[in-house]
Amino acid sequence: MKNYFQHLKLFVKRFFLVVFVYQVCRGLFFFFNRNSFDKINFKSFLGGLHFDLSAIAYINILFAILHLIPGNFKNKPNFQKWLKISFFTVNLVFILTNFVDFEYYKFTGRRSTFGMITASGMENEIGGLIFSFLAEFWYLPLIAILLGFIFWKSIPNLDTVGDSSATKLQLLKQSGIFILSLGIILLLGRGGFQKKPLRIVDAVNYGSISQSAIVLNTPFCILKTIGKKESLEAKDFYTKEELTTIFNPILELNPNKKPLNKNVVIIILESFGRENLQIGQTPFLDSLITKSLFFENGFANGKLSIDAVPSTLSSIPSLMNNSLITSSYSINEIYGLPKILKENGYYTAFFHGAFNGSQNFDQYCKVAGFDNYFGKDEYIGPESFDGKWGVFDEDFFQFYCQKMNTFKQPFFTSIFSISSHNPYTIPEKYKGKFPKGTTKIHESIAYSDFALQQFFKSAKKQDWYNNTLFVITADHTSSEPTSEKFKTNVGKFRVPIMFYNPSDSTFIGKENKNLQQIDIMPSVLKYLNIKTNMVTFGKPYQSDEDFVVYYLDNIYHYIEGDFYMAFDGNKAIGLYNFKKDELLKNNLLKKNTEVKNKMEGFIKAYIQTFNQRMIDNKLIN
Repeated sequence: MKNYFQHLKLFVKRFFLVVFVYQVCRGLFFFFNRNSFDKINFKSFLGGLHFDLSAIAYINILFAILHLIPGNFKNKPNFQKWLKISFFTVNLVFILTNFVDFEYYKFTGRRSTFGMITASGMENEIGGLIFSFLAEFWYLPLIAILLGFIFWKSIPNLDTVGDSSATKLQLLKQSGIFILSLGIILLLGRGGFQKKPLRIVDAVNYGSISQSAIVLNTPFCILKTIGKKESLEAKDFYTKEELTTIFNPILELNPNKKPLNKNVVIIILESFGRENLQIGQTPFLDSLITKSLFFENGFANGKLSIDAVPSTLSSIPSLMNNSLITSSYSINEIYGLPKILKENGYYTAFFHGAFNGSQNFDQYCKVAGFDNYFGKDEYIGPESFDGKWGVFDEDFFQFYCQKMNTFKQPFFTSIFSISSHNPYTIPEKYKGKFPKGTTKIHESIAYSDFALQQFFKSAKKQDWYNNTLFVITADHTSSEPTSEKFKTNVGKFRVPIMFYNPSDSTFIGKENKNLQQIDIMPSVLKYLNIKTNMVTFGKPYQSDEDFVVYYLDNIYHYIEGDFYMAFDGNKAIGLYNFKKDELLKNNLLKKNTEVKNKMEGFIKAYIQTFNQRMIDNKLIN
């Protein structure tokens, strides 16, 4: 039995060594993302231990068996050598997935899942981007190598044991310890005795909603999502009759005026979060705001670039762990702006200066019904490759303007900029021309603002300009907000949304109502006096409705009027007056039950409607 206990002792030492390494990784994650969090409490780190034990237990079940199964074969040097190398390799691979989120979290706002790290749509860029990221974040592989070396050196070895045979009674005792140990490992893996195994969403039990990423670890999130296709769960909060009285996504527009036949141009600016405006980096956009209908409380419906296109152009929010474009629902039939406007005589085209195939935008444009897609392959103009993503904004915007001169009016086009994306490269000739700002992105934001200004200078000279409605928004916020109010689960989704009509000087003003990307489609169609019947998860800005819905870290985030609610899929877990309490310090969940009950009723209906229509492929009325 003494020999057997040495194996048990060895496994326990190795297991808790991995636990310690996970704590180091959590500390590093917090260090690299410290600007994304306000105050971190001890409870968050204690909760992190709960999730660490779960992930480590699942990963090491096989090693528990190999260390503890009765038998003298475990004493052989070659077996022990192989076991140590295998234990080191498997655990190190999972440990290093945490390193992905040391920097990637700044862009996504959540821990990476299996679907996120294997998402397609980046094949053309990946070769150049890997070298670019290694060059920019050179310290991460160095830390990884150092951590791996220390981890290997710290793994204890088996003390020398003899080959003495065990009696039947000893084998029986060893078998009992083996079964008991596996039971403990499995219990740790499921997270305890609770009704359901530990889930990603349970991280909210250990701190504020905005601290979930500190509680979680990347291996746990990968394990919980590996091999799983995006599959929405049908909800039955309400009957069909009750459902439509609370939220009805069918919007029928039946104007009594003739269609305006105006051209529509939707500009989606990469990473132009609300925090980047009016701080000196965007003088042109700031001036355009004063000539536009600008929504002070504008929100994105996702945290990734790939979320913004379906939200903005098809009024479909990102309410899943995978983006719609890469999910199993990506081929659902869609009735968005391209199809609706094409039915009303519009030519439609989408422009994106990155490699063709980037983000799967070209594929989505086919599903959405655009007549044409223009990417890097279609670009005609001066040599302007940024070395990473595609064509610099200034030149691609000029190409965009020139192409619109060839389109028959009315036309609907949309362009997605790229230059304010990491690694924030700007043309060599402009180095030193723009203010550096206070974060890495600011110089490229200033350059993209300049590119936008040059586009409008060219557009003003074209005969289609005064007959065009321009809509400008951002895909999502930037990775490193400098103000505390933009680090909350409200602030990290705030983006500019503005409507600019150069032929109507009265189409100006600042609106305080809440508007989101999915509101753009119905707003544009209502403004144009288009007669149509559509499914939209948003609402026209011209209506009295004032809601916003988005999703992050398995939590639904819902804004109505002055209030923000966090909802875990079954119940509300936070309620705040976000206009008075910008940092979300005062949870009103128990103090304002009337607002809580009303908002909870709406978000349940919204989720049930969204899930069912996605599952049934009913995005067309």
